[in-house]
Amino acid sequence: MRIQKLSAQAALASLRSGQAGLAAAEVERRLRGFGRNILEPVRRRPVVERFLRSFTHFFAVLLWLAAALALVAEGYEPGGGMGVLAVAIVAVIVINGLFSFWQDYKAERELASLARLLPQRVKVVRHGALAVCDATDIVPGDVIQLAEGDRVPADARVIDAQGLRINAAPVTGEAEAVFRDADPTDETDPLQASNLVLAGTSVVAGEGRAVVYATGAHTEFGRIAKLTQGDDRERSPLLAEIARVSRIIGVLAVVAGIALAALGLRAGLPPWQALVFGIGIIVANLPEGLLPTVTLALAIGARRMARRNVLIRHLPAVETLGSATVICTDKTGTLTLNRMRVKATQGPANALAAVERHCHTLKRSDHGWLGDPMEVALVEHAGPGPLYPQVGEVPFDTERKRLSTLHSTPQGPVIYTKGAVETVLPLCSHCAEDTGAVLLDEDRRAAFLRMQEDMANRGLRVLALAWRRNPDADDPERGLTLAGLVGLEDPPRPEVPDAIAKARGAGIRVIMITGDHPHTALAIAREIGMVEGLEPEIVTGDRLRVMSEAHLMLALDAEDILFARIGADQKLRVVQALQRRGEIVAVTGDGVNDAPALKQGDIGIAMGLSGTDVAREAADMVLLDDNFASIVSAVEEGRAVFANIRKFMTYILASNVPELVPYLAFGLFGVPLPLTVIQILAVDLGTDMLPALALGAEPAHGGAMTMPPRSRSQGLLTAGLILRAYLLLGSFEAIAAMSGYFAVLSAGGWQWGQGLGRADPLYLQATTACLAAIVVAQAVNVFLCRREREPILDRTLPGNPRLWWAVAVEIGLILLIVYTPIGNRLFGTAPLPAWAWAAGVPAVAAMVVADEIRKRLARHDER
Repeated sequence: MRIQKLSAQAALASLRSGQAGLAAAEVERRLRGFGRNILEPVRRRPVVERFLRSFTHFFAVLLWLAAALALVAEGYEPGGGMGVLAVAIVAVIVINGLFSFWQDYKAERELASLARLLPQRVKVVRHGALAVCDATDIVPGDVIQLAEGDRVPADARVIDAQGLRINAAPVTGEAEAVFRDADPTDETDPLQASNLVLAGTSVVAGEGRAVVYATGAHTEFGRIAKLTQGDDRERSPLLAEIARVSRIIGVLAVVAGIALAALGLRAGLPPWQALVFGIGIIVANLPEGLLPTVTLALAIGARRMARRNVLIRHLPAVETLGSATVICTDKTGTLTLNRMRVKATQGPANALAAVERHCHTLKRSDHGWLGDPMEVALVEHAGPGPLYPQVGEVPFDTERKRLSTLHSTPQGPVIYTKGAVETVLPLCSHCAEDTGAVLLDEDRRAAFLRMQEDMANRGLRVLALAWRRNPDADDPERGLTLAGLVGLEDPPRPEVPDAIAKARGAGIRVIMITGDHPHTALAIAREIGMVEGLEPEIVTGDRLRVMSEAHLMLALDAEDILFARIGADQKLRVVQALQRRGEIVAVTGDGVNDAPALKQGDIGIAMGLSGTDVAREAADMVLLDDNFASIVSAVEEGRAVFANIRKFMTYILASNVPELVPYLAFGLFGVPLPLTVIQILAVDLGTDMLPALALGAEPAHGGAMTMPPRSRSQGLLTAGLILRAYLLLGSFEAIAAMSGYFAVLSAGGWQWGQGLGRADPLYLQATTACLAAIVVAQAVNVFLCRREREPILDRTLPGNPRLWWAVAVEIGLILLIVYTPIGNRLFGTAPLPAWAWAAGVPAVAAMVVADEIRKRLARHDER
């Protein structure tokens, strides 16, 4: 038998308890049997395991391999610079791993600071006396006392109530206060049962007592929380793409290194030289700076989102949000202000204000009114006016659906009544008009009912307000005078309509999934521009319950669709259906009931102000201001992050070609090695890093939210990006590098086939010229990579001061490498004459011209 169907006494008896509560010995026995009233912590990988995973992913393994090979080469030829190379590669792995781990750990700690859901101390009746104990010590059978402001520590059956109203939003998702009483009910759903109070909810008005029947993981709160504690969600699109790119580049680098080392052996190179040659090929093709640059770009995006009130828990979520095609959003508190206000009235203002001002159960505090948000809205709407002391009350209950308060006035006692129209209107014999009270005949009753229907169709919650002077002592609510009707709403946030329009312009569908009434949901949807058609598809929970998967998929084809009266399991089903359609789904939620859908979504977005601990734990990001407009702003940042990653990938990969060509010339044509491995690292981890990071910090351009979301099939490493980086930009950079190298050799009298020692001043100067030409070409290339189609001198591009600082530092670094003794010693360089810097300029100029022609052709094709 469900406990909500039992009488209060039977409920107590079923738990072997009574009005006097449990004895101390019985509490101890039940604590041992049922356990403490706590939720099992969310299962997370141990910190050590998560730390080690930051250093053992595929790309990191490749870098570990390169470092190991460098150490082997150092053993063959001590002092050849390979030991320094190994140390540098290991430093890259360690720095990137530490940064990634710290970012995740820091977000976890910030979330922990938000945890505030369950109460610490609870008033409980034990052995006939009222005591205060820790919430963790509550057991089934305990009788708890609840008053305004208390949080409910466990699932309990109400056994006594006086105007008890509960905010059940943490478990139902809807913030409107609900009444609770001690009467039995046939309702089977614990979330809807009128005599149950559930863990995590709070008392907004009234008081009562309840007997606990479930604690800890056995509560509704714990049951839903447990659903979120399974395996991790599917890997984000960005992580999957980074893994794919890493595999492609890594396999190609290793295959090329092995093949060309073997070719070198066949050409007569000594084994150690062939090994150096192979390592050089691998290192030249592995973009060592890619991983730290991606991580830092995501961190920069996360920091920008934080400025827009979005806390990122998992770094890849930054980009995933940018690729979202659908946002499934709650209504209350996200699209709306979660604050009731009077939207429409019908009746004399003075008469309505008098009832609003007196008929409530609110209490004053230093911070304003405490109690039901609806009553707060009515009192605020009434404004200042005469107040008379309350001397009696006929409390609200779920059957009467009205509240009456009796007040003493100079003209005698007055009763003020408010409640549902269907319960107040039959009690009224007259109605107020500007000229005074008139008889409430059938025509006037019908008119008020039409007004009520009109307000309800506009999504308003309608109340009837009435009063009577000198009421009967036996039946004070008889013969009331109707003051009029009041329609209340939870108004939309003022910035939401623009955010909805911006999302539409960006090709993102926004779908409301709410537990509220369909009329209310549709009214808000129309007001904010989410629904524009005359006949939108409205799917209620009852309708969804009987829909097949095929019917649901067909319903989702509708241009305008919203879901109302939806439960937590149904929200999860809608998200899964959208994902089966190939959508990338962002899901918002605040209650513990939302946690499964938050975890299922491609990106879960929890509320920071009103959200529960469980919802935040299941989410990828947290809205610190609970505002839908912040999501759309974050989408823009996410799109910028993906575009920026493509920019610096183009930039980084372009330098691989001038790093690879010198090794091909060395292995295939017997040319003295034009670029050493340590010089490659000087580019990849030195001069290239800051410009690449500056590209990763590029602000979103104006067109970011006018383009549709990228498809799942559009990866980071596209054919167009590869052709541009390797064949166009990289080829010209290689020509510039080899031009500088051979120009210096030629000026020094070198002849083809002539060998040069590694310490030969001419050789040192020639490799320096090769390195300098690559850096100069990259300093120009970074400006080409800012935009894929816009010209390099486009004045409409947003400013990026970091880029200029990065290029200045890049030039400063190469000057230090070339002209300082420590730079010469570390990187095997020598000072260059001024003319040597100009040797590669023609090829760099040709690179600019060629890429500008490509951009012009791309813009022409777009038209």
